[in-house]
Amino acid sequence: MLFDLTDLRLFIHIAELKSLTRAAERSHLSLAAASGRIKELEARFGMRLLYRENKGVQLSPAGETLLAHAQQFMQQVERLKGDMQEYNNGIKGHIRIFANTTAVTEFMPQVLGEFLASHPQVNVSLEERLNHDIVRGIMEGTADIGIAAGPVGEPAKASGAPLQIINFSTDRLVLATALEHPLADRGRVPFADTLAYPHIGLHEGSTLQHFLNRIVAETGQRLQLRIQVRGFEAMCRMVETNVGIGILPHSAALRHSKTMQLSLSELAEPWAVRERSVIVQDLDSMTLYARELVDLICKSVPKANILAA
Repeated sequence: MLFDLTDLRLFIHIAELKSLTRAAERSHLSLAAASGRIKELEARFGMRLLYRENKGVQLSPAGETLLAHAQQFMQQVERLKGDMQEYNNGIKGHIRIFANTTAVTEFMPQVLGEFLASHPQVNVSLEERLNHDIVRGIMEGTADIGIAAGPVGEPAKASGAPLQIINFSTDRLVLATALEHPLADRGRVPFADTLAYPHIGLHEGSTLQHFLNRIVAETGQRLQLRIQVRGFEAMCRMVETNVGIGILPHSAALRHSKTMQLSLSELAEPWAVRERSVIVQDLDSMTLYARELVDLICKSVPKANILAA
């Protein structure tokens, strides 16, 4: 074998500390043993991995590549240790999901409630991520299932094979205003018309806010963010009191409009209609319970959420 876990941990420490001596100490190795391991690695790969300088050590281009793979490999090792420990606690499986804002706050709680009731020995971690982080997580294997809205392209995993992208529903971004707002009851509203008014936005880490910021930046204009909140319910409450206007998925807007006084209007832009997708590396190679969760997501979420004419 070209390396072992001690080699990888040592190399990661060297990259972090820029010092072979300090990396050896952190790895609980003598300096001679650490130096010997690095020389052996370089001999096995047939190339220089480190440049030894007066101020410390620097990674060569080959070393940078090794570092990236070493970090990913060690993350997988830690995941393996964690997953195996869960078996001691009676857990028989673990699914990691990276999802966009709407999935995390709107439909995944109900989906996971149903799924976990029928799979009591499976744990699920659900993290809100931006679209590009969702795709990267599936590519790198740090997430098992990704849920995204809007275009995700046709990304390929490390092996060169494309990821599997399963479109399971359609939603539309809509404009929510107070009943007395000038944009209320307009039917269809150009996005540009909304920029004259203060907006209620989501927190900066949300997929939707990131998307809207990019759309506004492309127009050369500025979004007047009056306040940013953590979820759609808080957004709608601010909108209801006419603090500002909000752009959110129709599915969320419709649910909150049942208990709040809101006016909902379609956005005129084509990008307002967004495909929701489940992203996986290879559905057939996933565990049975993970495939069952993907199937439940696809069956449980309405196929379309479009404003009535």
